[in-house]
Amino acid sequence: MNILAYLIPISLILGGLGLAFFVFTVKTRQYDDPEGDAQRILSGKYDDRPKQD
Repeated sequence: MNILAYLIPISLILGGLGLAFFVFTVKTRQYDDPEGDAQRILSGKYDDRPKQD
């Protein structure tokens, strides 16, 4: 039972860190356009080489 005195605070700290990182990624707008990225990957309209001037 003494192990629970260590495991419960450790799990709460790790859960809080995970929540903090999630909030950080939402605030830095990393989830703005997930559908656009998915469509862009599947599209054949991409360049392998830079445009020639």
